[in-house]
Amino acid sequence: MARIETSSGYILSPDAADPRLTAPVEGIDHLGQSVNARVVTERPLTIYLNSQEIVTAMTIGDHPDLLAIGFLRNQGMLRGDDRIEAVDYDDDLQVVVVRTARQTDFEDKLRKKTRTSGCAIGTVFGDMMEGLEGLRLPEAELRTSWLYALAHEINRTPSLYLEAGAIHGTVLCRHHRPLVYMEDVGRHNAVDKVAGWMHVNQTVPEDKILYTTGRLTSEMVLKAAHMGIPVLVSRSGFTAWGVELARSFDMTLIGRLRGRRFLCVSGAHRLLFDSDPDAVAEEGAKHRRKGAGPDA
Repeated sequence: MARIETSSGYILSPDAADPRLTAPVEGIDHLGQSVNARVVTERPLTIYLNSQEIVTAMTIGDHPDLLAIGFLRNQGMLRGDDRIEAVDYDDDLQVVVVRTARQTDFEDKLRKKTRTSGCAIGTVFGDMMEGLEGLRLPEAELRTSWLYALAHEINRTPSLYLEAGAIHGTVLCRHHRPLVYMEDVGRHNAVDKVAGWMHVNQTVPEDKILYTTGRLTSEMVLKAAHMGIPVLVSRSGFTAWGVELARSFDMTLIGRLRGRRFLCVSGAHRLLFDSDPDAVAEEGAKHRRKGAGPDA
């Protein structure tokens, strides 16, 4: 995939105008008046690794190649040194096949599944900690000025969420700059798309920040760990197991980032407080996720 920067400065960002990703609906509002609105699409995508069917995911349908590669990478089915020979996508069948030079066989791993808490139901195969034993993520500086700058820009980026709602976003960032912004009905899918982009573009993770709009659950922490990213940030809150895992990996975990406020529950040694919180504007109501509570 070409590294073409969008007009916003992102390498890749949501295309809210893509007619395939939303659909029109009619409804009645609280005043009893007829309203026309747009809602996000949701369709199945079956992922194959070579000749083996792996999973069927519910997704909005954009970037099926990156979603498939990232999912396989985060499940440990695709290794960092694997050579991808082709990625074939059939829009009519809603099937994507990732073909590698290495022969693969994950029948035993597929028998053991853990259903996760992700929206649209995420699935983790085999041992969730496989390949992460003893992992300590790399050291990386994290300035509070970067957090505030990222939140300010990401919250104002044109997106499917602003167009239709009911969707999660994940953004790969470096320092104060957001690089790649992905959205999907499940936050795990959005993360996998970012992972796929990183794998295809051979992007180093050591100096990256992963920003998400969703809850910081065990699955989100595990995916960030598999990607080698030392800092995971969210507008939303945490689960206890997510915090426990982040601490075991020495991952910096920051949630409830809204306006000048945030809560760091792991990896605080990376934080450099170089901004005066009183100089940061509080987040206005128009920038909050519609209908979302503190841990949405």
